[in-house]
Amino acid sequence: MHGNENTGSQVILDLYRVLKDMPLKGRIILLPVVNPYAFAVNHRFSTIDELDLNRQFPGNPNGTYSQQLAHALVQEFFNKIDVHIDLHSGTDRPTVDYVYIENDEELSRAFGSTLLYRPVTDKQGTVFAGTTKAVTIETRGISSIVIELGGGIVDQGPYCQRTLDGILNMLRVRGVIEGEVAPNSKQIVVTELAGIRPTRGGWLEPLCPANGEMISGDQLLGRVVSPYTFEVLEEIKSPFKNGVMIMQHLTRNLVNAGDYGFMVGNMDGATD
Repeated sequence: MHGNENTGSQVILDLYRVLKDMPLKGRIILLPVVNPYAFAVNHRFSTIDELDLNRQFPGNPNGTYSQQLAHALVQEFFNKIDVHIDLHSGTDRPTVDYVYIENDEELSRAFGSTLLYRPVTDKQGTVFAGTTKAVTIETRGISSIVIELGGGIVDQGPYCQRTLDGILNMLRVRGVIEGEVAPNSKQIVVTELAGIRPTRGGWLEPLCPANGEMISGDQLLGRVVSPYTFEVLEEIKSPFKNGVMIMQHLTRNLVNAGDYGFMVGNMDGATD
């Protein structure tokens, strides 16, 4: 969907190799590259119209390239499936780790992530119009699970393996493949997320704990440092008194103002 989130494409290659000789109940449709022009240049959007494909659904057959692509995806893919597993990651710089709970909690939990996010409309978070959910949930009412895992300038192998294992467990839950369903470990469900973006450009130096670990409101997520003068341009703190890390840069990366920085979940009101 986003050209600079290729972890899911790697996972689908691994998934194909595992499933191709395995007996299945039903049919699995693999769509490894949704946005080929963006994928080819490691860019979030298609370079043809610079639109976010995941804000264009259900699409427009007479619109721009991305709008026509969204329409074609609805006709040729989303209208032909009964369960949608949507793989996203943290782009080519930040790394993310959580799963949405939308309309199929059992399947969302079966992926096995420790952190899950249940969107609530009156709280801040990642709720957007024009995503695939406009088709899968709002129009068709089919199970829709969005996985956010991986990304960053680090080896994607461990994230690919976690995603592969999680999807196989989901398929066992639905009876598509044989095998024992892995039990869920302790899970945390948050209903509020905050995405924090730097307001200055420079080196973004991460100072926060690892994804999945707790962070308090007086702790620094990171700082932006000028690569030219070494001046500290900005210090970024966690927005919640009791938070949990969901997305961060694992390495020192060069950023512009407004780039993806961090994501923190609010532990106040969290459930298991």
